[in-house]
Amino acid sequence: MSTTSFKPSLGLLDATMIVAGSMIGSGIFIVSADITRNVGSAGWLIVVWLLTGLMTLIAAVSYGELSGMFPKAGGQYVYLKEAYNPLIGFLYGWSFFAIIQTGTIAAVGVAFAKFTAYLIPQVGDDIVLFSIGSLHISPAQILSIAIIVLLTYINTRGIKSGKFIQTTFTLTKLLSLFGLIVFGWMALQPEVWHKNWTENAWYLQRLNKDGSYQSYGMAAAMGAIAAAMVGSIFSSDAWNNVTFIAGEIKNPKRNIGLSLFLGTLLVTIVYVSTNIVYTGLLPMQSIASAANDRVAVAVSHVIFGNIGTIIIAVMIMISTFGCNNGLILAGARVYYTMANDGLFFKQTAQLNKKAVPEFALWIQCAMASILCLSGKYGDLLDMVSFVVVIFYVLTIIGIFILRKKMPAAERPYRAFGYPVLPALYIIMGLTFCTLLIIYKPEYTWPGLIFALLGIPLYYLALATKSKHQ
Repeated sequence: MSTTSFKPSLGLLDATMIVAGSMIGSGIFIVSADITRNVGSAGWLIVVWLLTGLMTLIAAVSYGELSGMFPKAGGQYVYLKEAYNPLIGFLYGWSFFAIIQTGTIAAVGVAFAKFTAYLIPQVGDDIVLFSIGSLHISPAQILSIAIIVLLTYINTRGIKSGKFIQTTFTLTKLLSLFGLIVFGWMALQPEVWHKNWTENAWYLQRLNKDGSYQSYGMAAAMGAIAAAMVGSIFSSDAWNNVTFIAGEIKNPKRNIGLSLFLGTLLVTIVYVSTNIVYTGLLPMQSIASAANDRVAVAVSHVIFGNIGTIIIAVMIMISTFGCNNGLILAGARVYYTMANDGLFFKQTAQLNKKAVPEFALWIQCAMASILCLSGKYGDLLDMVSFVVVIFYVLTIIGIFILRKKMPAAERPYRAFGYPVLPALYIIMGLTFCTLLIIYKPEYTWPGLIFALLGIPLYYLALATKSKHQ
């Protein structure tokens, strides 16, 4: 037996925890190493996180208007379809299924397994369990798939199961991060702080792992900032996941916009504060050359001694488990909405007796598991960073289009700072993407080509749909 509509059972706290919980995965514990290698100083490390936080906050408060206008499942897919046309919506949905959401789920799952290996070395990613041709399967990959399957199964049992895990794990990891910040301030190393913030604190330069520096010209400096922001943008991504589950949120016209603002603000404060703590405990060289980029492990060792490694491993296991629950819970609602438009597998449009899209959850699980096995999830995420921001920019341009296209539509919440702040985001997003095209083409063209593969698939879906009508 199945049901035909979602049950609104998530309040403001639940929605805010989905925003914050989907954003905080493993990135905050790792990506500052790569950012530091690109920018080379404490001041610019914080600037990169502040710029990312500003972009995320502007986008979040702008999305509030769209979520109030279209308070139904599908979120960004629906906004793009309404502002432009079904093809643009489909290209987003295709990219979302093929790389954006499933690739993120895979990467977060493997991060969970990698840090589990700190406590249980037998599940390390350097151990080969068996091989299929040139493909080597490690216990870490098997564990990451097992976690994805477990969370998918839990979410097929109804929204309340997913809600409980999301709220509990997100509150736990927020408290853990606040603890890291507080204990970090208490263990502050005055000589390290002084060196990081007085010697070339605002000098933008390349900092190599061997401790050598390289100066940038003006143009290359802009490219370096864009490359640095790839990591921070992915650490701050998935904030829009709450818009995908609008059909299950109480009073969505109010609570989605409010949860977007509260969740992104909370995470931005936590991220910036955490990085300030990093600069008070480790020299910039140590941040740039942290083993396997695990900056938080090195920091925790300074604060807590040898047990610090275990503390951080447990924190990241909690963080990635909760993060993946939010990604899995929200992502399936996009495919469900696409299927209702006749643009995805027909069975995906059905809800089970617990009022959740079970088939959509399982095909998402299958795709994420394949990406875990490919071992190429990191490459996929790098490629898609450009595509993700392009779709955010298109969605925010959609606010301007819909103001003209649907002037009389009900807007319970209007984009804060319109038109200045949305226009600022568009400028920042396009600048970021342009710089990546010029200076880091390996981040851009593959992801863009992959997204454009959706065009023939769209027309194939239309042909199939007309055949069955």
